[in-house]
Amino acid sequence: MSERDPEKQPAAAEPSQQPDYEPTPSSNSTPSSSSNSTAAADPEAQREAARQSNPNGFSRINAGVSVEQAEADFAELQRELSGLSRASRTRSHRVTDIEKGADATFESPESDGSVEIFDLETTLRGDLDAEREAGIKPKHIGVYWDGLTVKGMGGTTNFVKTFPDAFRDFVDYWTPLMKLLGRDNKGTEVTILDNFKGIVNPGEMVLVLGKPGSGCTTFLKSIANQRWGYTSVTGDVLYGPFTAKEFEQYRGEAVYNQEDDIHHATLTVEQTLRFALDTKISNKLPAGTTKNKFKENVITMFLKMFNIEHTRKTVVGDALVRGVSGGERKRVSIAEMMITNACILSWDQANRGLDSSTALDFAKSLRIQTNLYKTSTFVSLYQASENIYKQFDKVLVIDAGKQVYFGPTSEARAYFEGLGFLPRPRQTTPDYVTGCTDEFERAYSDGYSPQNAPHSAETLTEAFEKSRFAKQMNAEMVEYKTKLEHDQEIARHDDFRLAVRESKRGGAKHSVYSVGFHLQVWALMKRQFVLKLQDKLSLSLSWARTIVIAIVLGTLYFNLQHTSASAFSKGGLLFISLLFNAFEAFSELGSTMTGRPIVNKHKAYTFHRPSALWIAQIFVDTAFSSVRILVFAIIVYFMSNLTRTPGAFFIFYLMILVGNIAMTLYFRAIACMSPDFDYAIKFAVVTVTLFILTSGYLIQYQSQQVWLRWIFWINALGLAFASLMANEFGGNNLTCSSESLVPTGPLYGDIEHQVCTLAGSTPGTVEVNGGSYITQAFSYAPEDLWRNFGIIMGIIVFFLIGNVVLGEFVKYGMGGNQAKVFAKPDSERKALNEALANKRLERQKSKEDVESALKIESSSILTWEDLKYDVPVPGGTRRLLNGIYGYCKPGELTALMGASGAGKTTLLDVLASRKNIGVIAGDVLVDGAKPGKEFQRSTSYAEQLDMHDPTQTVREALRFSADLRQPFETPREEKYAYVEEIMALLEMESIADCIIGTPEAGLTVEQRKRVTIGVELAAKPQLLLFLDEPTSGLDSQSAFNIVRFLKKLAAAGQAIVCTIHQPNAALFENFDRLLLLQRGGRCVYFGDIGSDACILRDYLARHGAVAGPSDNIAEFMLEAIGAGSTPRVGNRDWADIWDESPELANAKDRISQFKDSRREAASHIDQSLQREYASPLTHQLKVVIRRTYISFWRSPNYLFTRLFNHVVIALLTGLTYLRLDDSRSSLQYKVFVMFQVTVLPALLMPQVEMMFVLKRAIFFREQLSKMYSSFTFTLAMVLAEMPYSIVCSVVFFLPLYFVPGFQSEASRAGYQYFMVLITELFAVTLGQCLAAISPSAFVASQFDPFIVITFALFCGVTIPAPQMPGFWRAWLYQLDPFTRLIGGTVTTALADLAVNCQPGELSAFTAPGNQTCGEYMEPFFAANGAGYILDNATQACEYCAYKVGNQFYEPLGFKFDNRWRDLGIFLAFVGSNLIILFSAGRFLNFNKR
Repeated sequence: MSERDPEKQPAAAEPSQQPDYEPTPSSNSTPSSSSNSTAAADPEAQREAARQSNPNGFSRINAGVSVEQAEADFAELQRELSGLSRASRTRSHRVTDIEKGADATFESPESDGSVEIFDLETTLRGDLDAEREAGIKPKHIGVYWDGLTVKGMGGTTNFVKTFPDAFRDFVDYWTPLMKLLGRDNKGTEVTILDNFKGIVNPGEMVLVLGKPGSGCTTFLKSIANQRWGYTSVTGDVLYGPFTAKEFEQYRGEAVYNQEDDIHHATLTVEQTLRFALDTKISNKLPAGTTKNKFKENVITMFLKMFNIEHTRKTVVGDALVRGVSGGERKRVSIAEMMITNACILSWDQANRGLDSSTALDFAKSLRIQTNLYKTSTFVSLYQASENIYKQFDKVLVIDAGKQVYFGPTSEARAYFEGLGFLPRPRQTTPDYVTGCTDEFERAYSDGYSPQNAPHSAETLTEAFEKSRFAKQMNAEMVEYKTKLEHDQEIARHDDFRLAVRESKRGGAKHSVYSVGFHLQVWALMKRQFVLKLQDKLSLSLSWARTIVIAIVLGTLYFNLQHTSASAFSKGGLLFISLLFNAFEAFSELGSTMTGRPIVNKHKAYTFHRPSALWIAQIFVDTAFSSVRILVFAIIVYFMSNLTRTPGAFFIFYLMILVGNIAMTLYFRAIACMSPDFDYAIKFAVVTVTLFILTSGYLIQYQSQQVWLRWIFWINALGLAFASLMANEFGGNNLTCSSESLVPTGPLYGDIEHQVCTLAGSTPGTVEVNGGSYITQAFSYAPEDLWRNFGIIMGIIVFFLIGNVVLGEFVKYGMGGNQAKVFAKPDSERKALNEALANKRLERQKSKEDVESALKIESSSILTWEDLKYDVPVPGGTRRLLNGIYGYCKPGELTALMGASGAGKTTLLDVLASRKNIGVIAGDVLVDGAKPGKEFQRSTSYAEQLDMHDPTQTVREALRFSADLRQPFETPREEKYAYVEEIMALLEMESIADCIIGTPEAGLTVEQRKRVTIGVELAAKPQLLLFLDEPTSGLDSQSAFNIVRFLKKLAAAGQAIVCTIHQPNAALFENFDRLLLLQRGGRCVYFGDIGSDACILRDYLARHGAVAGPSDNIAEFMLEAIGAGSTPRVGNRDWADIWDESPELANAKDRISQFKDSRREAASHIDQSLQREYASPLTHQLKVVIRRTYISFWRSPNYLFTRLFNHVVIALLTGLTYLRLDDSRSSLQYKVFVMFQVTVLPALLMPQVEMMFVLKRAIFFREQLSKMYSSFTFTLAMVLAEMPYSIVCSVVFFLPLYFVPGFQSEASRAGYQYFMVLITELFAVTLGQCLAAISPSAFVASQFDPFIVITFALFCGVTIPAPQMPGFWRAWLYQLDPFTRLIGGTVTTALADLAVNCQPGELSAFTAPGNQTCGEYMEPFFAANGAGYILDNATQACEYCAYKVGNQFYEPLGFKFDNRWRDLGIFLAFVGSNLIILFSAGRFLNFNKR
């Protein structure tokens, strides 16, 4: 078996066999492929013979390890989507364990028989043959652009919005209107790309290079015909013969892969790719393969290609859901895009998060796929290595939106050197040409200077336009346009049209999508079903909630009888059953908004129409909710003894189900049309409040304001409630119970002279007709039941159409990163920024670093010996680190390297004491002693995830760190001066006052990375600085600056350990020492690197891995140990070699020497004087509370949405019960007004929980650095909410109390306000309390409905305390905080209130023949009977049930005398929330690492 260098190898296939598909001859595009063969025969010929003898697949030709077998495994795959094949861009051999050599193959359980290096080129050639035989046409399209100019909005200095701005924006309808009409004057139009020209033929690859912000992303989007979000795109862009406008019908043939990976977190890698295939699989498949087999083969090929077979069944994951690693997730994105089978591909920073060997594999796969399928491929890369650069045909260099070079990759370096730019030693070509566009980086050769050489974007463009490359490009462009008329080209473009048309199936012939609408819906239904099933947490929580609430309702309303006493309770039960299930759909609001980016991506890839998703989703939702609601209905219906007939039960179930479906669609429609979550919440609160108020339970239809009443007819909740009432009461008679009979007592026995006070009753009978009851009390007619159902179905159809239309036409969240936002300037900041700018000018002028005052006094040495780390996994433990030795001393920069998943971050976490799960064995010592409690504070750890408070400016973030982490004794001026120093060193002058924001809207990835490093440096770590991938996601220039800066810090005396991905030779030179890990967490090398890496090269060469003089050793060593997709060099495991090496023995010896020499120094440290935190508690509180207050002030949406919701609910409730009179029904309405106060927790808790969890995530990072304690954080959060709670309680109380016309005397109104204020504080502290005991906002939000419903049910309003089952009344009624709220507010509102019944509220009966009404009723009133008689002197008595408000509430168990006691108990509940909150903050830790 011959092993040859894959870089140097010619194409595996015979050129003569593939005349049309020969790789474009180019000096630098050697199609990479590795061929290992035991047979001398031509593999193509062998395969052809195999194909003829077995049309359904390939047979084994040779036994043993063979290429043919590997090819056979894949070529079956008969490339359906050319996409897949493109996918296959990687010649990724895959052995079960990458670190084991080829000989490990035979024991591998995963490999059937034998596995060989996966040769992509041979695989794809097989696909092409199979496709040709099946009559599948090739799709070849070149791209031509001339005068491409793109403009967008920019140039404005936006200042950060604060709480008062939210009010101004709310009343400003003019600006959004102008924006809608395209007349928005805010901001100036800026040119992002200026007059670009060029041409790419099918089969060419273009590398796009430029600094961040130069316009690379805009170019890639524009070339892929994605023009959304720009104000104008002008110039000619031709895709083959099609203009950009014409090419829109082939939208799926030009695709753009964005930098961020967006996927459904709970789908596995296999399911993600399978869904893409479901929507893209061609109508025409190669012979002898079925769709399912084809999909299986494609997925397997991709996973092998990208070396991620082991992730097949792993969920993709995201920031919150644990899944595959970042590098693996990037590969899933790449594979997904390859499945699109497009012919024009734009890749934006596709190597982010990939280690250097995988990045090179990716570039090679692209090369092969581009050669074979003749795609036009555009790629922008950060930190591209020389080997990656060689894969490309052309390079486009952009500087500030100008095209400064477009031509062959092989000549770019010579061109820029000819202009007078000096290359740095060992600098890769991509770094060099990008550096020429950076005024701080470029250097001039002897004899050149800015005076006589290009020195700006304009002069570089001018130089290029005069060069021979521009002339060559213009000639090519003319030739391309002429060629479009040739018959051969026309035939090729007809093939393209035909190929696109034939690949479509299921009625998609004239659509941009590959499959018909019904097939999209079917694929989405399968995906949504899997998504729901795999989101086990949500599923189990919603079932648990449903069953618990059903049991609570069933027991609370247990065995209701058909009597007048239970009529009111039945109404409450039906209303709550309907409402609970309708609002289970509220989570749709959030999930629809957060799912937007995925929908946008899939639409761009032409996987499916957004409307197909909404239709599929409602089917899947209904399937899940119908089962859940059925269980709910069975429990509630039969426990509470509602009408026991099959028809009545079925209608009860049906009405609740359609209510749920209608509200699901309604919330989804709101989410589709709202630009952001706050708008959605505001809109939902207004409309949902109206729905609840007009549904007929809280205030009956006939009592509603005429101008609100019409909402009932478009209100699915109201219509469903009316039908539920008609279903329950329509065919039943109610028996009047004794408390409803008047008069009642020992002297009254004749029903002829008594009346039932229930609405709908007739004198002289104990029976009340149920139909009459709902007709008189609610204005519901029993015969309207099915009419209402029909209207609800109409509403459902309307909302579904709304979803579909809005989903298709409303485009939110498809634009790019927003403009920067700054803090408003003040004199101090202006002076500081001027000083920074001057320092920068000095630095530029001298071209040398101005001496900085960096002096780090650190002498301690960190050592680690035999370090092992085991984590619990299902079924046992897994070892992530295995026997690692090393040390780090001041003044040295140590690189920690290895393939993705080798355990680099894990090792850093262990060394920095950041792990709190798993078992660590071995010693980590500082100066030979165990680290003290100051250790975490005196080390800085810049983590990979850039977690910052999004409302801080960069300067505030650094100052916050310096304030709390530098010694308390250091004067504040000195700390702040050091912060300015750090900002200058990290070149953050221009963003010093910029708000950090979120990755979607705020600083760019690269700027955020600098802030992360700055925050850690501002702490002035005395001992060590750890950095986890400080250069990933950065361009080469920024990466070089950061590493150069780290080198400078090391020179000043800092000890630094840093993990690093993809270092080029120039970067790698800066490191003093290397710790190299392989998968399984084993060490492969630890020691000095040496000048020009001579020590490392020597070590590798001694064991058989000889690096060439021009090889980048950082890439070479990873390939040598088998970290990429090539097998390792040599037949021994490199970790075993290291374990037996003299270098390891030497390292152990050095460690013991360090321990001995430093033990003396360590013994002088008094452990008892060490402090865990640098600052005392008072200082922590001052700094943290100030930041939290500013953070809230700068979160106008959070505060304004909250205030808006309070005002709207109070106002709508007040207007619904406008000017209540002193009638009997008004008593009940006044209770309901007070009951509305209980909605505050439902409103506030979700918002407060979200805010608390977001801030807690930042606290977790800061707590690990020992900045401040959990007590400080919790107190700051509680205090920050207080001012807004008081404001909200005032604006809620005023309309709610005074619009309905409650008493205005101070003793009553003041008490009622106090109760509202305490409810507000109770809701906020309860929300924070739930967030503190929950691992995430999602889990916390799952408690909300249960708690709110329980509190509302047991406070004595929906079912009076005397009617509650004794079990609940004995404890839960007493423990319910709202019992105190209702007890206090209702008695205060109704005590001593005179009642005057309206004529319709009077109950009529006749007195016996010889008595007047007064005489007949006298014994009844003497026995404390309630109410009064209108006219005592007649025999036709008209009776009013209440004379004074007290008679209404006293039977319910409330007393006016207890109101201050109730207020005190309610306050105590707020206190108990705070106790739980502070205890949870202190003792619960959800920051598991």
